[in-house]
Amino acid sequence: MKIPDSKATILIVDDAATNIALLSSLLQDTYKIKVAKNGPKALEIARSAEKPDLILLDVEMPGMDGYEVCEKLKSSSLTNNIPIIFVTARNDVKDEEYGLNLGAVDYISKPFHPTIVNIRVKNHIALKLKSDWLEELSMIDGLTHIPNRRYFDETYEKKYKETLRDKKTFAVLMIDVDYFKSYNDHYGHGKGDECLTHIASSLQNTLQRPNDMAFRYGGEEFVVLLQNIDREGAKKVAANLIESVHSLNITHEYSSLQPYVTISVGIAFKDHDCMIDKEALIKMADDALYDAKEHGRDRYVEHFTE
Repeated sequence: MKIPDSKATILIVDDAATNIALLSSLLQDTYKIKVAKNGPKALEIARSAEKPDLILLDVEMPGMDGYEVCEKLKSSSLTNNIPIIFVTARNDVKDEEYGLNLGAVDYISKPFHPTIVNIRVKNHIALKLKSDWLEELSMIDGLTHIPNRRYFDETYEKKYKETLRDKKTFAVLMIDVDYFKSYNDHYGHGKGDECLTHIASSLQNTLQRPNDMAFRYGGEEFVVLLQNIDREGAKKVAANLIESVHSLNITHEYSSLQPYVTISVGIAFKDHDCMIDKEALIKMADDALYDAKEHGRDRYVEHFTE
């Protein structure tokens, strides 16, 4: 997290030196500026240890254009939370819609008004820094608004110890969105984020018992913890989760399974007298998820301790 009084970093990506100079002079008094004149250099800087807080990205560049740069940034967990503003001479509504669907937060047409650029940059930097701060402090995933990976790690440790102490049964359900890369590639990362948000809400709302919990595990993966449940009950929950995503009816024309978005679920079930360690139980759920995908997806597979 940035120290509150330190300067935020902006990466300006443009193949024209005059555009870089103009934007740099406009913003350098308030922000730390980095520049890149092509897509590969922009990706290198964005993936570095000191990531930018915001990227101002030109669309029309030789070799790798701005849209491709945006796609690559949004497809990587290392860079997908960096806000991108397209600054481009393309001013058609369809171009703007395309850029926003790729995951950009804003679209500024050239020639631009300096005051408008300053205000938009200031607003998006403020949102980014606030989001980073809240994410670091909280246990809630910034995109889906369900418990995040940090919350999962702490909760899993606690619930696992309880199952050993009280000799309770325990089930871990690992969940993956089927063919999500194809969804992102064809509909854009903006639509992909919407899809994940709807799925997260559906998973959370499907759980009936007060102690059952759903978490965003990372990317398009989710995990559900079920304490003190039998094997049939865990399988019923998995089936209900799959059906709940069916009922969202989110169009996915590029899935090899259904014309809508589906999920696969791997169940790891621990009986009350089993002493399997918590890492092995997670691996068991991962292995079951792999089997579910290998056997056709849009289904659950259960692995259980003997």
